[in-house]
Amino acid sequence: MREISVAAITDAVDAACREAVVHLPDDLLAAVRGALERETRPRARDILALILHNAEVAVQDGLPTCQDTGLVVIFADVGLDLHLTGGTLQEAVDAGVSRAYTEAFLRPSVLRDPLDRASNTGDNTPVVLHVRLVPGDRLTLTVAPKGGGAENMSALWMLTPAAGRAAIVERIALQIAAAGGRPCPPLVLGVGLGGTFEQCALLAKRAAVTREVGQAHPEAAVAALEQEILTTVNATGVGPMGMGGDTTALAVHVDVAPCHIASLPLALNVQCHAARHKTVVL
Repeated sequence: MREISVAAITDAVDAACREAVVHLPDDLLAAVRGALERETRPRARDILALILHNAEVAVQDGLPTCQDTGLVVIFADVGLDLHLTGGTLQEAVDAGVSRAYTEAFLRPSVLRDPLDRASNTGDNTPVVLHVRLVPGDRLTLTVAPKGGGAENMSALWMLTPAAGRAAIVERIALQIAAAGGRPCPPLVLGVGLGGTFEQCALLAKRAAVTREVGQAHPEAAVAALEQEILTTVNATGVGPMGMGGDTTALAVHVDVAPCHIASLPLALNVQCHAARHKTVVL
C-alpha cells in the first residue's frame, strides 16, 4: 500500500489549473492549424489564424486564453493500492482550485445556489469530481476547466431504439446548427451513446476531454460514426465563431456503453476551441 498526502494533491491541482487556463494542448493547436490549411473561406481563415495568435500571446504573457476560466471538472483514477492521508480527495482538489483561482486572479464562476446570482463562492469551488477505482498505486488527475458558453450548448436525448443511427447524426447536427456561434467554434464534440441517463453524459464529457483531438475510436464502426457526425456537422456551415466556414468542429469523439433494450441514450458534450485540460500522475 502506497501513501500520498492530500497536500501533494492540492499542489498538483493548483499547478494544473494555472497551466491549463494558459496553455492550450498541443493536439488541439495542431488540429486548428490543420483546419486553417483546409479552410476555403477567407473570413474563417482569418478567425482560425486569430485563435492561434491568441494562444501564442496567452503563453507569452502568462494570461488565460479566455476570460471564462471555467468551472473545474476533474477526472480522478485512484489506484486500489493507494492510501490518501491528511484528508479527503474532494477537500484536496477543492483546496488546489481555490488557491489557483485566488492567487492567480482567475475568474470565479461557481454559484452556491443556482437560483441566486449573488451566491458566487469566490474561489471557483466546489470542483466537479468524477472518481474511478483502477489497479495500481497511482493517482491520475485530469483537470479540465469548462467554460459556460460551450457547456450551455450540450444536450442529452433519450431516443427510442427505432430512431437508429440517422437520428443520432441528425440530432447532433441540428443542435450545433442551432447553437451557432454561442459555443465559440471550432468545437471538439464528445458523444456518449448507450448506458443510462447519467452514464451517457459522463461518457460524452470524458471522451471530449481525455482523448487526443481527432484520435479515432479503436472500433471501426464507432470510428465511422465519428466521421459521419463530423462531416455532417461541418456541412452546417456554422464555421469558426459562427461566422461561416468549412470548420465547425475539429473532431468528434464517441464513446459507447451497453444499454437497456428499450433505450437509446444519447449525450452531446460541446467543447469550445479552448479545450483546456491538464493531466498529472502522482
